[in-house]
Amino acid sequence: MTAATRRQLRRQFRQQRRSLTPGQRRRASHRVGAQLDQALGHRPARHLALYLANDGELDLLPGLDHNRFQLATTYLPRLDPIRRGHLQFRLWQRHHPMRPNHYGITEPAHHYRGRALWALDVILLPAVAFDACGYRLGMGGGYYDRTLAELARRPRRPILVAVGYDFQKVTEGTLPVAPWDQPVDLTVTTGCD
Repeated sequence: MTAATRRQLRRQFRQQRRSLTPGQRRRASHRVGAQLDQALGHRPARHLALYLANDGELDLLPGLDHNRFQLATTYLPRLDPIRRGHLQFRLWQRHHPMRPNHYGITEPAHHYRGRALWALDVILLPAVAFDACGYRLGMGGGYYDRTLAELARRPRRPILVAVGYDFQKVTEGTLPVAPWDQPVDLTVTTGCD
């Protein structure tokens, strides 16, 4: 499948995501904590990297209220100012000041301490769509794929979890897979009804 197919799929799923009503988004967001807890099973989640919802993405913040995640130390991605096209994961708490990066995506405004990628327990990744094999279609910048590729050289790695709405999970073979795509370990979806 071609780059044109990837662009067309991005448009289709982003439009579907944006068309959800505020009530549908809210209901889905309040279910995600229990879904994540169940999917992670007994795996540790003390150091949890997540994303802040943008462009209709599933909002993970209500899920942090689940008992399992209340004591977790949380980290947000921040564009790496030195390694172009990569992400850093910086400590985040709800009271920390934020600012939009040059894509308009909110990230920590200050350089709070970070955590090495391999030292995180879980990374929750946004996706435009993903399949049963763990391949995800992102926004097209490749930031997560470039950053996660570094894990191949590490003896330890976090659990990678793509999170989204039920309609974002597609059947195997639907998504075009590129050689640089980094598959996730788990996918977690929640309904909008």
